Amino acid sequence: MIWAAVAYAVFLWWFATGAILFIVSRAEREGRDGYVNAVVMAVPVLMLGCIGVAVSLSETGVHGAYLGFTSALLIWGWFEMAFLAGVITGPNLHPTPLNTAGWERFIRAWGAIAYSEMALIMAAILIGVLSAGAENQIALWTYLVLFCARIFAKLNLYFGVPNINDEFLPGPVRHLTTHFRRAPMNAFFPVSVTALTFALACWIERAHTMPAGSGAETAFVLLAALTALALLEHWFMVLRLPDAALWRWLLPSPKDDKYAKRSEPAQAEGP
Repeated sequence: MIWAAVAYAVFLWWFATGAILFIVSRAEREGRDGYVNAVVMAVPVLMLGCIGVAVSLSETGVHGAYLGFTSALLIWGWFEMAFLAGVITGPNLHPTPLNTAGWERFIRAWGAIAYSEMALIMAAILIGVLSAGAENQIALWTYLVLFCARIFAKLNLYFGVPNINDEFLPGPVRHLTTHFRRAPMNAFFPVSVTALTFALACWIERAHTMPAGSGAETAFVLLAALTALALLEHWFMVLRLPDAALWRWLLPSPKDDKYAKRSEPAQAEGP
């Protein structure tokens, strides 16, 4: 049962990421309307996730663990799609000049993602309020793992990492590449991977103490698998591994992608 939960978490992570990239890349053919339509048509997925979270709160068995975990990922996936489609991003839609530094660079970077981050925070608050005192809180913890991992990743991209898979950014958010920085390392990276490693150890320890085959054990195994994937994604930022190949086949070829024909915005280099 443990390995079934691990396999499920890995598959759902891979499949959901691939589905979002595929839908957004297909929507590009219709321009701005295509992106908006894709996000609107995916609203039932968001609603299904909300309903699933609400139902899972009182279910403490294995089914409740899977339901809460999956529902949180559905909610997260909709917001991620809305972000990549350029529907929920931020007020700053312009590239950042190459030599921009200091507070101006930070403000520009924050302005590029502000609405998305605030929406994610509001969703976290709502899930937290619903989960207060509930017997099953895996949906909340799943969402928080995804949220913290996202914040860590964004900060590392801002401060500078060696490997950046900007090929996954569709046209509406291509300007975000100008807020990234390539650098051998940054001081925040060890902090982020240490925090994720500590969380992973906590989930594993909690899973080990739970009765075998219980909903609680399954919940902590799912959280451990998700945290391990987040940790792996962070290491991909500094290790030259072909992780992009997992989803590259879903993206349009350069000759069919009008955004690939444009000159790429310059990226700031680290010191």
